[in-house]
Amino acid sequence: METSAGLSRIGLAGLAVMGFPISVYNRTTSKVDETIERAKLEGNLPLTGHYSPRDFVLSLQKPRSVIILVKAGTPVDQTTSTLSEYMEEGDTIIDGGNEWYENTERRIQETEQKGILYLGMGVSGGEEGARNGPSMMPGGSLTAYKNIEEIVKKVAAQVEDRPCVTYIGEGGSGNFVKMVHNGIEYGDMQLISEAYDVLRMIFGEWNNGELESFLVEITADIFKAKDDLSEGELVEKILDKTGMKGTGKWTVQQAAELSVAAPTIAASLDCRCLSGMKEERNNAEAILKEAGMVDQVGPVRSGIDKKRLIDDARQALYASKICSYAQGMNLLRAKSNEKGWGLDLGEMARIWKGGCIIRAVFLDRIKQAYQRNPQLASLVVDPEFAKEMVQRQASWRRVVGLAVQAGISTPGMCASLAYFDTYRRARLPANLVQAQRDLFGAHTYERIDRPGAFHSEWTKLARQSNF
Repeated sequence: METSAGLSRIGLAGLAVMGFPISVYNRTTSKVDETIERAKLEGNLPLTGHYSPRDFVLSLQKPRSVIILVKAGTPVDQTTSTLSEYMEEGDTIIDGGNEWYENTERRIQETEQKGILYLGMGVSGGEEGARNGPSMMPGGSLTAYKNIEEIVKKVAAQVEDRPCVTYIGEGGSGNFVKMVHNGIEYGDMQLISEAYDVLRMIFGEWNNGELESFLVEITADIFKAKDDLSEGELVEKILDKTGMKGTGKWTVQQAAELSVAAPTIAASLDCRCLSGMKEERNNAEAILKEAGMVDQVGPVRSGIDKKRLIDDARQALYASKICSYAQGMNLLRAKSNEKGWGLDLGEMARIWKGGCIIRAVFLDRIKQAYQRNPQLASLVVDPEFAKEMVQRQASWRRVVGLAVQAGISTPGMCASLAYFDTYRRARLPANLVQAQRDLFGAHTYERIDRPGAFHSEWTKLARQSNF
């Protein structure tokens, strides 16, 4: 295939701000023009625009590498099909969107038939990450990763122990890790919003210490923003309906399929669904008030030590976040075991330390926990985290109890605490559930005093005991 002069190292199809010398292409010519103009305004960045897929592909050095930045699903298939017509054996296509991991595994097989390599690369960081370096999670062909390793390591967010990118593993592992990242993000945002609902105050000082993170930092900034269209804080003028794009739902579905408990993430998804029922919630509030429902928030808040509540809420948020991260990490391990990906959970925590939405100071300690014990069953039982959970449980219970008493919804914190209390108990009431299953469905049960599977005629035994 013929080539042209002045070849680029990498190409972007779909367009985005990446801050690296590249060729760009979009089927909408105006978007190409806008990107070229933007590159000039931001310091004459070395970027060349192309208006046809052929010219775009031919502008790249061999082996060619193209990052696709388009909407997940059919648009990725269409773009992959179009570009692959002009690509050669050994060239690479990288999907940088939030794609369902099985779609990536299908595309790996399809492009492999043409000799083209494929990567599904999760990217987190938003616009700030695009400008200053994101966290990247590439999975698929190792050869394809080696082709772009030098570039992605320069583009990625930089932290003290290397860039926030690593080869995740084979197949759709990169997309799966990004999906779980987003599930943890759902939980994180829900927990922060619950702390806000309990306190109704600014907690910017929390970003100095154990809770230091991107989400806490931007939350403090949000509380500082005044409404430029009317009086008061802008955040209080926002309609209480939360959007979502599907990765949280996928995370919860995968947790259920793999029998991994992820109640904090599931609660955050439920809350987004409930938030969308704005009209129903308005009607419910009116109907229940008429039925005699009395708001208890004011009376409960009036009799509390505000300083202690602030500290309790901080500790409750931290303990709940540990549970949310533990659930996400356990889901990654379960899928890795199922697919044979060999995920390094400590390395996953490391690449999330910078650039991404869930970056937080305690991710370094999560990395260390898995380095100490790669087979760690849960962050909850890591010696350091276990000690912190125990130290914070009294505050945690006070906040949840206060919220329940006041009628303030804290499903994320409640789910985290229930997860902790369930996980830490050697004996659960599941024996009764299993007995019920055996009675109505003959599902059998195991005993604690002898091996084997057992079935009992429960109704007959119950009748016999009456005599």
